[in-house]
Amino acid sequence: MKRFELLANTMADEIRSGRRLVGSRMPSLRQLTTQHGVSQSTVFRAYYLLEEWGLIRARERSGYYVAPGAALKQPLASKPPPALASARVEISDLVFSVLEAAKHPNVVPFGSAFPSPKLFPLQRLARSLAHSTRLISPWSTVVDLPPGNEQLRREISLRYMAMGIAQPMEELVVTNGALEALNLCLMAVTRPGDVVAIESPGFYAALQAIERLDLRAVEIPVDSVSGLDLEALAHAFETQPIRACWFMTNFQNPTGATMSQEKKKALVELLARHDVPLIEDDVYGELHHGAANPLPARVFDQKGLVMHCSSFSKTLAPGYRIGWVAAGRFAGKVQRLKLMTTLSASIPAQAGIADYLQHGGYDKHLRKLRGALRNQLDTMDAALHRWMPADSHWTRPSGGYFVWVRLPHHVDAMQLHRLAIENGISIAPGPIFSAQHAFRDHIRLNFGHPWDERTEQAVKTLCSLIKLSSQ
Repeated sequence: MKRFELLANTMADEIRSGRRLVGSRMPSLRQLTTQHGVSQSTVFRAYYLLEEWGLIRARERSGYYVAPGAALKQPLASKPPPALASARVEISDLVFSVLEAAKHPNVVPFGSAFPSPKLFPLQRLARSLAHSTRLISPWSTVVDLPPGNEQLRREISLRYMAMGIAQPMEELVVTNGALEALNLCLMAVTRPGDVVAIESPGFYAALQAIERLDLRAVEIPVDSVSGLDLEALAHAFETQPIRACWFMTNFQNPTGATMSQEKKKALVELLARHDVPLIEDDVYGELHHGAANPLPARVFDQKGLVMHCSSFSKTLAPGYRIGWVAAGRFAGKVQRLKLMTTLSASIPAQAGIADYLQHGGYDKHLRKLRGALRNQLDTMDAALHRWMPADSHWTRPSGGYFVWVRLPHHVDAMQLHRLAIENGISIAPGPIFSAQHAFRDHIRLNFGHPWDERTEQAVKTLCSLIKLSSQ
């Protein structure tokens, strides 16, 4: 059982026993963090759990109070174990059932993992592909085998240089999208049965990779504002034989949280002390809504432990399936695994993207894309404020294209998912983002598609379904 669950159960016992009276104010965040030696995110999650159990209620600008009748509720059947525990992962069936339901073109794609292809310069990219294909040498079928097309890797290396990262081309391996990069990294540093630290909530593909490779997962809490709970990670290192970490430090999926630069530096230092590699999933890093992109944790790496993974699928070329990893000390092993599994990423697609990066105006396109996403976030946020029940909450991320929504009491995300599909709307329910199928009171919404009357109506319908489900 996680620490927030331990804390929640401790306070639940106090409420049920009558030691905390109905209507009395619960301790402040500062009191609990000091008293129990935990982070604010741990306290928040404990309070959310107590709300879910119906033991406390939030009052705006006032804090949390013991709910009427709370002392009459029955205690939990068993006490949780005292420490974080790793567990086997069984998530794929749930994920596939959710994704399959969202594939129909007539469904409003709030549950999609992708932005709209209408946001990308596909015609200009096609010209780069056609031009570069005419110039491809027959020898490229050999020369462009892993680590990949030299010109493409040079262009990627230049983009790292612009961030202040001296990234040797020799450590770059081109892959079939970021997902393959992430999987190859995981294969390079683990064996079946090993323990991997992942985020909670976290990207469901990480859970699927762990399941497929017969690994075990230990979930580290993510706060929707500040990101990964480093205190929980440090505790996990002391109690679990963690062999690797898989985290998103920028615009985390699904919460949208971004870790501060200070926190990223502390994360890399913690990993270095334990000599544990980080698989850094940074596919949304260039989709910032502000003036400058947040740097990845890779910038603080001095030991080659951070394997920085990204792709062009979310920023330029959906369907081309071109990603990469700056694999540090593990570059040779990742390159060999690439050769042993899928041999090579598409040679024409590599050449086409390399040509576009050199001549097509990629940064101009990115500025336009960021502006579109920022406007679509504003529109979705306004729509949610118009239609959502008052006791629901959602994030406003500073990048990416996901909003993480906490539903009102008694609304089950999986049931809501089924109702939404029946009404032509897809959502991503919270349980697909957890090895324990947790977050049943959360959903992820995608605002990466141009807004129109149909989208507006879908938000209104979804909010109506939420209101009906909460009654």
